[in-house]
Amino acid sequence: MTDISPAHEKTDDGSAHHGYITDKDKYLARLKRIEGQARGIARMVDDEKYCIDILTQISALTSALESVALGLLDDHLKHCVVDAVQVGGSEGEAKIKEASDAIARLVRS
Repeated sequence: MTDISPAHEKTDDGSAHHGYITDKDKYLARLKRIEGQARGIARMVDDEKYCIDILTQISALTSALESVALGLLDDHLKHCVVDAVQVGGSEGEAKIKEASDAIARLVRS
């Protein structure tokens, strides 16, 4: 999910794509699998499965979400942040702060 792709390709109306756009289908497919995992955990609780088995599945779900988050962060840094820094000025500084804040949120979670 973190293949290097052209930074911020333009749409027909001249607006920029987000960095993940080339992998959008992969992200959506992964998120649908994660959604299925979450439903499976709910079924496990409903079926009163063993606590450790539920915790194991929660750990796998957490890991899958972290993987998606890291892929999106990588795409954001390679595209959105790099583009903003090349433009310079306050836009670049704002994107760096935004990325730093996102990293801090991921580390705390």
